[in-house]
Amino acid sequence: MERLTKSTAGVWGLAAALVGVLAGQVTSIFTGPSSSPMDAVGGFVIDLTPPPVKDWAVATFGTGDKAFLLFVIAVAVAVLGWLAGILQRRTGWAGSVLLAGLGIGSGLIAATRAASSPTSLVPGMMAALVAVLVLRWGVGRLRALDGAANASVGEPSRRLLMIGGAGVAIGGLGLAAVEGVVRPTAVGRPPIDLPTPVSTSSLPPGLESEITGLTPLRTPIEDFYRIDIALSVPRREAEDWELVIDGMVRNPFTITFDELLAMPMVERDVTLTCVSNPIGGPYVGSTRWQGVLVADIIRRADPEARVEQVLSSGADGFTASTPLGVMLDGRDAMIAVAMDGQPLPRVHGFPARLLTPGLYGYVGATKWLEKLTLTTFAESQAYWTRRGWGEQGPVKTATRIDVPGNDLSAGDTTIAGIAWATHRGISKVEVRVDQGPWQEATLGEEVNADYWRQWSLPWAATSGTHQITARAIDGAGDVQTDAIQDVVPDGPTGYHVRTVQVG
Repeated sequence: MERLTKSTAGVWGLAAALVGVLAGQVTSIFTGPSSSPMDAVGGFVIDLTPPPVKDWAVATFGTGDKAFLLFVIAVAVAVLGWLAGILQRRTGWAGSVLLAGLGIGSGLIAATRAASSPTSLVPGMMAALVAVLVLRWGVGRLRALDGAANASVGEPSRRLLMIGGAGVAIGGLGLAAVEGVVRPTAVGRPPIDLPTPVSTSSLPPGLESEITGLTPLRTPIEDFYRIDIALSVPRREAEDWELVIDGMVRNPFTITFDELLAMPMVERDVTLTCVSNPIGGPYVGSTRWQGVLVADIIRRADPEARVEQVLSSGADGFTASTPLGVMLDGRDAMIAVAMDGQPLPRVHGFPARLLTPGLYGYVGATKWLEKLTLTTFAESQAYWTRRGWGEQGPVKTATRIDVPGNDLSAGDTTIAGIAWATHRGISKVEVRVDQGPWQEATLGEEVNADYWRQWSLPWAATSGTHQITARAIDGAGDVQTDAIQDVVPDGPTGYHVRTVQVG
């Protein structure tokens, strides 16, 4: 009776692959999260993903897109592991070569990532070694049983199959445990002493205290959206952090975190939004930021006359191309070290990040900032502009209807939401029910031109199905366009329309 069937070989291949990846992930705890096999391959996949696929992932899974990618990678590893077991059964060596190639390949990818170090190869090598050893031992033992003339038919093979199944369970559950325990340890807020800013601002009362369901005037940090290319949060400590300023400048220099904190700091209330935020979408947030004005850094560097952009680089490999004129036109573009009065959380860019009022994040909000290179657009292209996105990325006028919900009772209610036209401000919001006339909403107090505004309009709701449409007018008097455009290449346009059923 054959003990080494396709199924038993597949189980051992699956066990070997999962246990190998688990070994690599555990090793990466000591060599850095970006060196882990899962993160290295995931980052490589993100870099190769076409913009339409990326937008589909964000639209479908939201901020869970990275978790979905890791799940897909784990499934792919499981499938390849099963295949490796079957190949090992057939040839005695091909499965080992497949698993070794996967592990070594992940190590080589990790070694080429932006945050790589001399030890980045180690987790992939460990994954390859453990996977091959487990596969060769399990399949080899079963092959030996098949070749033994006097071997008992049942018990040894059942025992080996149970060991293989246990390996699958250990690998899968262990991998889930490592992902669930190790990753969250990288998202805290490191304790640093923030200097007192030389200038600050104050927020007026928000309309959310009067209108249930309306977006708060200030976004709680735990609710602030996160869209970036980092599968694992880069671990940078304040004492090791440096910012390099180079490129087409007469005075290139490097500053430490302590030197950055010693510079004049400002606090500003600013709204940030992602270029991938669909009309009415959630990827927009507003809070108070503290940091150093980028203009001070640039003037110290003394750029050459031909400079057109500031190419900012993050520890995750992301780059953004911000027009030099935007950095120097008087807006509060800053290297931020704090949000909402607290040091930046790691997931939002600790130790320091760039933010540029009036520009989408992909051209002006680099997290885990490490370098500012002054250059031309022809000389250097940023991460997303190389993938077909627009070069400039100004934030478009937009509004979102927050309330009422889709189902409500007839009678007096309130239509309310938020509107933003960062760096231009909001002067008016208008609302239309069905095909009725546009009605001017009441605006909440203005914080500044870089911050969203709340708005509301009373409505006597009647029974039936209704369409509520909202549009905003910016501070220059320009009306939000009704032309429908997708998020590619430089942000969506169109009115937010909500259909409600009134009972």
